[in-house]
Amino acid sequence: MAGESPRSGRRADADCKSGDLGDLCSGGHCDFEDGDVFQYLVVNPHGGGAHDLLRYGVWGDTRSGMKFLESSRRGEFVGAVASDHRWVIVVSIIARRVIAFFGKPMKWTGFLVDFVLNLLSENGGFLGLLYNFILGDLTVPRRDSDTFISTIGHLDGRIDLYKGLNVPDQHADSVFEESIVKVELGHRALMDLCIMASKLAYENEKVVRNVVVQHWKMHFVGFYNCWNDYQMERSTQVFILCDKLVDANLILISFRGTEPFDADNWCTDFDYSWYEIPKLGKVHLGFLEALGLGNRTNTVTFRENLQLDKKFALANGADASDLDALASTSNNGFGPEMAEMSAYYAVRSRLKTLLEEHKNAKFVVTGHSLGGALAILFPTVLVLHEEMEVMRRLLGVYTFGQPRVGDRQLQRFMEEHLDYPYPKYFRVVYCNDVVPRLPYDDPTFLYKHFGICLYYDSWYTEQKMQEEPNKNYFGPRYLIPAYLNAVWELIRGLTMGYTHGPEYKEEWFSILVRVVGLVLPGLSAHSPTDYVNSVRLGKEPMFN
Repeated sequence: MAGESPRSGRRADADCKSGDLGDLCSGGHCDFEDGDVFQYLVVNPHGGGAHDLLRYGVWGDTRSGMKFLESSRRGEFVGAVASDHRWVIVVSIIARRVIAFFGKPMKWTGFLVDFVLNLLSENGGFLGLLYNFILGDLTVPRRDSDTFISTIGHLDGRIDLYKGLNVPDQHADSVFEESIVKVELGHRALMDLCIMASKLAYENEKVVRNVVVQHWKMHFVGFYNCWNDYQMERSTQVFILCDKLVDANLILISFRGTEPFDADNWCTDFDYSWYEIPKLGKVHLGFLEALGLGNRTNTVTFRENLQLDKKFALANGADASDLDALASTSNNGFGPEMAEMSAYYAVRSRLKTLLEEHKNAKFVVTGHSLGGALAILFPTVLVLHEEMEVMRRLLGVYTFGQPRVGDRQLQRFMEEHLDYPYPKYFRVVYCNDVVPRLPYDDPTFLYKHFGICLYYDSWYTEQKMQEEPNKNYFGPRYLIPAYLNAVWELIRGLTMGYTHGPEYKEEWFSILVRVVGLVLPGLSAHSPTDYVNSVRLGKEPMFN
């Protein structure tokens, strides 16, 4: 690999020890042992040609499959991965190659769809557009204006928080924290704020500011357009708000999710590459890059951003030359100046300042889709960096349609910090949404979900479980029910305005997506519309 760490050859065959986390990582501190090293596996869809992919996928030729894999470990390890997880890797390669092939058409289609939707909305619909055109008074939308709404915003036009629900003052109500796992008023209000903030994160800064200040009557802190060094662009967006300007009780951090026409976002969701951190576990490589914590073309950057300090490096068996190599990365394209533009460091810095200003405040992290993955990884890295004073102020993490972010070891590590004294991590999944079923999970593969899963079926009935049904989405057992359910969702979308009131009426664009769902039901089920409805209409099952 071009950007391979100079240490990887020397440690190619070293195994990462994975002892009992209860003994090794207690009180937020990890005691690393000599020999513990950072490992990685990169699935490179362009590592081989079409002939290699055919030989690997159809005939199971391991040597051909190994061309698509790059790792800190060589030989038998890579061969075993290629052999044991052939279909998982093949699906990842094909999906990412197809998405990348259509990357530019997707981008321009997105621009066109955004423009047409805003052209229609700003001119009062099709008839208004025709009338204004005849009069020569056509309103042309501007992408950076406070009226330019994203594709996601047009899918679900609701911007106000649910009437009658106010996020309670968790410090005035001592029962709130104890009852947060129950579906009651305070919990619903916080969930509603989180899903609406997750949906709002898809908008530009001016729209976000306007909604937070004018509609929610809260304090807008900032909008951050952050750098992804692997993609070489500012592709990670996040905003922060407080419930009030002075003596705030709640700070909310919302990460933007997968944009419908962004090929890089979808490739990240289908990526099966991982980076293993000693005693913490394997973490999705693409999500770490989205947080601005490294670049797979130079894997040393992950070590530089994820390790604690020089003492930490020495505890991992590094010598003086290793430390010099780490220091040199500051002049190799990803040093401190680049880290300041990363989502993790920008948000952490602002959060610590806010917590200092608002002594009684606690914070919530949220996001939809890719944003949900970043939302749970943010506190994960805080724990790794021993930011325990900050973590003590964490009220909760709420994610919606979130993909898997790591392995079982990561689950055990984070449960110690997110389940005491009460559960703080809630993963909301709607029905057949395909994204929470990514990356693929089988009996031996590494990606696993954790946290409390709040699963909603197509009747918006809530069930609390560890894992959503049909966790890998594929298989004939679920195929026919998924398509029948898509038909029901189309009928429901056409009638929601009559059965539940005008607030739930779905406009033509949302109905069009429901029609697409007749062919690709898992994609239409990923729309924030059903997540907003799930939170607002969700009900306990009649029979347990």
